[in-house]
Amino acid sequence: MTASTTRRSTAKAGKSVKTRIAAAGAIAVAGTLLLTGCGDQTKSDDSGKTSAKSAPLADKLPKEIRDKGVIRVGSDIAYAPVEFKDKSGKAIGIDPDLAAAMGKQLGVTFEFQNGTFDTLVTGLRSNRYDLAMSAMTDTKDRQDGIDSDTGKKVGEGVDFVDYFNAGVSIYTPKGKTQGIKTWADLCGKKIVVQRGTVSHDLAKAQAKKCPAGKKLGIQAFDDDQQAQTRLRSGGADAGSSDFPVAAYAVKTSGGGKDFEIVGDQVEAAPYGIAVAKSQTQLRDAVKAALDAVIKNGEYDKIIAKWGVEAGALKAATVNGGK
Repeated sequence: MTASTTRRSTAKAGKSVKTRIAAAGAIAVAGTLLLTGCGDQTKSDDSGKTSAKSAPLADKLPKEIRDKGVIRVGSDIAYAPVEFKDKSGKAIGIDPDLAAAMGKQLGVTFEFQNGTFDTLVTGLRSNRYDLAMSAMTDTKDRQDGIDSDTGKKVGEGVDFVDYFNAGVSIYTPKGKTQGIKTWADLCGKKIVVQRGTVSHDLAKAQAKKCPAGKKLGIQAFDDDQQAQTRLRSGGADAGSSDFPVAAYAVKTSGGGKDFEIVGDQVEAAPYGIAVAKSQTQLRDAVKAALDAVIKNGEYDKIIAKWGVEAGALKAATVNGGK
């Protein structure tokens, strides 16, 4: 999720107003999958259970993780199609699929543990998670541990292994755009966003620019589904999310009858897998696994499965966000 950036961004994580790439082809997201609620944790995929003995990159992992056979992944599993739950409670989406593919290279299971987005970096710092993988935009502020709202340092920051690009979109109730095409058009209106995301940061930045008498009302929620529910009920004029998420909502909510995307994507930036600064060996192992998945073609198949080819990367990058 990406102004501090998760695209999802988070002030606590030190996000900057830079979001993912404008994935123009992403609207063709698989419409057969349903939005569901979140559970506490789930293993990403049975295919991620490759034994370390047969995995080509197992020796790149820190020994303690290799011995456990599990990488704990903090994620806000309510952000379809990036990560969400199916009817059985299993985590599915772009991130779990990529994690399972990387798990085969490393000989470990990526175990997704559900958490609120704006607490994921804190969980990483406290060693609750080994990684955070949750449509989190890689920004310089997050790398440096800077609170994007105050400009003050709030932690040591994190490293990112970048794996996808995305931008931020605005969407409205279908047929009720009220002339909204840009962020400036939101002055005098109400917008719903997920708390701590780039969309939230962009909304706060725009609110400061709105003229007197045309205040931008911002309603922030713990997850994107809550924000969509509020907009669907008529409690706001527009919503904003990373483009893949907005496109998925437009495609699936109410059978495609609830929402429409307005205007162009903004703030293109990479999604990154967050790793504690001290865990350089783990970071490098994840990068190697991602590069291997890109090289063997699994990456392209996963990205195509979710209809977001325009955001694909050609190689893994460390700390590529600006």
